[in-house]
Amino acid sequence: MATLEITIKKKNNRVVVEMDAARFEKLAADFGLFSQDFLASLTRAERDVKAGRLTNIKSLRDVRN
Repeated sequence: MATLEITIKKKNNRVVVEMDAARFEKLAADFGLFSQDFLASLTRAERDVKAGRLTNIKSLRDVRN
């Protein structure tokens, strides 16, 4: 499995994450993020967002209910 080094910086209440793009792509491929099923799920998610079928949550506890 590919490894990934990241740098996290905090600037004015924002977090900046820096990583090597090539190594990130290798890691994403290891996790199957380029599979057809995953890409199809992204397409469905984009359609749901455009159609307004989403719910904003403030906490992951909201997902349980």
